[in-house]
Amino acid sequence: MDLRPVELSVIVATHARPDSLGRLVLCLAPQLRAGERELLLADNGTPAPSPLPGNAPPLAHLHDPRPGKCRVQNIAIKRASGEILVFLDDDLTVVGDYLDQVEDFFREHPEFAAMKGRILAAEDPKLKAGRNWVYLDLPIADHGDAPIEVRGVLGANMAFRREVFDKVGLFDERLGPGAAGHEEETEMSRRLSRASYRIGYAPRALAWHEVDPARADRARFIRIARERGRCRMLHEEHRGAEVMLKNAVAAGRLMLARVLGAAPERIAREERRMAVARGMLDGLRASLDTPRLSKRA
Repeated sequence: MDLRPVELSVIVATHARPDSLGRLVLCLAPQLRAGERELLLADNGTPAPSPLPGNAPPLAHLHDPRPGKCRVQNIAIKRASGEILVFLDDDLTVVGDYLDQVEDFFREHPEFAAMKGRILAAEDPKLKAGRNWVYLDLPIADHGDAPIEVRGVLGANMAFRREVFDKVGLFDERLGPGAAGHEEETEMSRRLSRASYRIGYAPRALAWHEVDPARADRARFIRIARERGRCRMLHEEHRGAEVMLKNAVAAGRLMLARVLGAAPERIAREERRMAVARGMLDGLRASLDTPRLSKRA
């Protein structure tokens, strides 16, 4: 096995979470190595850069006052020098050997061009959020303890070989937080698939996601799901009849679940399905009124 160092660039997208960002930066600090591993903060949507702990490691702090996660991530990608580019959200912490595990994954699995890392809740969602925990919608990724091939990455904890961006391009800046809201990793995963790149799940590249009880809100849950549906209409092709059918099916499933007195988890899933379908309908209506934008920024 080739034991040469793999150069890693870690890109942390952040927006107005200085405390959470500080915890992640200090979590990564002992894992960085000059000349082999670098840290870039992709800070956006705030008047000034996020404050950092006084004992933060050397890093590149990129700041854009305009909102747009994908845009500032793309700036960071162009600035990064690593062979492997790692992307983390700012409301995570990672295991103490996280970057070692990322390196090992790509060395041991040359067949994979991208990595979906494992994400678990940092606390018990039911205990932290109470009765509304079903509406937390945390980006959890847990496919077990063995590496396997998966269909897509998850934006909170993912990594790519540099060649991927050289081949398929950067993130779609119409999507993601600060723009349309979501789906940037879904759109990127589809591009990888079309280019015949494979994505692998790395169970030991583990991150812990904060559990914020303020996120356990039904109105927020439905709003986000509806935004996701509209985002899908930006980067996927769906005919009007298909969208109408999805809405009818989702409405029927939700009504049936309520009539049968389904468990809260089931009701929440069907409410999300209904909201996504309505968001797709929103996007369909908008497309009839507005010319489609270029496919990619």
